[in-house]
Amino acid sequence: MIRIGIYGYGNLGRGIEAAIRQNSDLTLAAVFTRRDPKTVVLKTAGVPVYRAEDAQKHKDEIDVMIMCGGSATDLPMQTPMLAGLFNVVDSFDTHARIPEHFAKVDEVARKAGTTAIISVGWDPGMFSLNRLYASAVLPDGKDYTFWGKGVSQGHSDAIRRIEGVVDAKQYTVPVEGALSAVRSGACPELTVRQKHTRECFVVAEDGADLEKIENEIKTMPNYFADYDTTVHFISAEELKRDHSGIPHGGSVIRTGKTGFSGENTHVIEYSLKLDSNPEFTASVIVSYARAAARLAERGESGCKTVLDIPPSMLSSETPEELRKRLL
Repeated sequence: MIRIGIYGYGNLGRGIEAAIRQNSDLTLAAVFTRRDPKTVVLKTAGVPVYRAEDAQKHKDEIDVMIMCGGSATDLPMQTPMLAGLFNVVDSFDTHARIPEHFAKVDEVARKAGTTAIISVGWDPGMFSLNRLYASAVLPDGKDYTFWGKGVSQGHSDAIRRIEGVVDAKQYTVPVEGALSAVRSGACPELTVRQKHTRECFVVAEDGADLEKIENEIKTMPNYFADYDTTVHFISAEELKRDHSGIPHGGSVIRTGKTGFSGENTHVIEYSLKLDSNPEFTASVIVSYARAAARLAERGESGCKTVLDIPPSMLSSETPEELRKRLL
């Protein structure tokens, strides 16, 4: 059994707990939280909950620690810190900062002799793999990624970190005209702004400067600055009533040419429609936790991404079983 630790018990942490129950070779060993452990109620009986700062005391009880913090401020600090003690997997999803995050985690993990896998989920993650496969198959082509319509956990978390914000949900919305043009095989040149819009529903503190909050959202680099963004200020009751779910999804599309003079056009599309963004993300992460444990058993150390992991390492089945069932 691979012993899993959960570091942070929010939406993603609860998704991890649920996903572990669907994998017979994994067991939840412990949960670590910044809240009072007595206030955290798990669905899995008999699993201890500890304070986050006490994680190092339980180093020998965990095979893989799954990092469930937010990408805006938590994971850039937490993943390198915990990689010095545990094999770790995180879902860091600020695309522009992945190389920087990778370098920090890799340095710590190599020094500690641990295995780390970062930026695991569906994008980055499953979509990253499909971009790789499609571009390798159709080298004369162009990639397009569309997200939504759905709730972005990372972007919602980034809004919640703004002073004066009580709660928030952010929806990423594809521009239908751009999506249709790509699916036609037309290979249009599209800016970031032309592909998506962002819609934010924000609960502010009483007396907060709404104009200041809206400006901070719209000018936030790596999150909103490059998009047409609409901000709605609503009550906590409205947010709970109308925006309690966490759906998401999207498509990775590559259009390309083959033939001696590029006479034939091909479109490869991989798409997801998710009722629960955190639960699906958690299911991807759990499969990579299995891979992290196997790599650690081999004595491999340092940081990796989904692009570096052989697909067969994600499955609980043996290579023989996979060849018989899937090939």
